[in-house]
Amino acid sequence: MTNALPLLSARILLGLLFIVAGLGKLGDVSGFGAFMATGGIPAALAWPVVLFEILAGLALVAGLRTREVALALGAFCIASGVLYHFDPSDQNEMTQLLKNLGLAGGYLALWVAGPGAWSVDAKLGWAPAARTA
Repeated sequence: MTNALPLLSARILLGLLFIVAGLGKLGDVSGFGAFMATGGIPAALAWPVVLFEILAGLALVAGLRTREVALALGAFCIASGVLYHFDPSDQNEMTQLLKNLGLAGGYLALWVAGPGAWSVDAKLGWAPAARTA
């Protein structure tokens, strides 16, 4: 069985999360910047973060620089989870942290597996076989 469809599905589902999140922030980037400041990140980075979310999500869906984008999104999930959801006294926040860590696991799996045959990377010859030990 080919892995093209499952990897395309994974890229779409994991990329869509960031596309929708980034587009949703466009309505109030300054408010998002104020929220970022509560975690110690300068509000001035709001626009770069919003653009990163949208562009990285689109790149992942397309399968463009998949491994690099997957690592970046995984790191983003871990950092944002720790900065904004680590609160052992609040079960909901801890669930959100675990969600972020689970997503990071999905991005790590894409880094290992690669983009699959149905990707820009494959069309450009940038998609070597899956990583092994």
